[in-house]
Amino acid sequence: MTYLREQADSASVSLSIHVQPKASRTRVAGLHGDALKLCITSPPVDGKANAAVIGFFAKLFKIPKAAVIIASGETSRDKRIILAGISADQAEAVLQPLLNP
Repeated sequence: MTYLREQADSASVSLSIHVQPKASRTRVAGLHGDALKLCITSPPVDGKANAAVIGFFAKLFKIPKAAVIIASGETSRDKRIILAGISADQAEAVLQPLLNP
């Protein structure tokens, strides 16, 4: 999966995501090119969309919000996030059912 990369420490993963703000509901909506498409209800104002992205992935992977880091793309729809404490296998196991319902 090109949107999912294991970090060098093997204790975290990097996800490429494409965010669609102001959606009707927050959900993973498949792929957008080589990125995971995430629809969120929050508007892209005052960091609300970024906070929603962090909260969504923290809840999805059952990790603290502090373990979800936006590594790049804070002001863009295309972001790279790091999930600390998650292996690539764990991430794939959580994301696959959302991509192939």
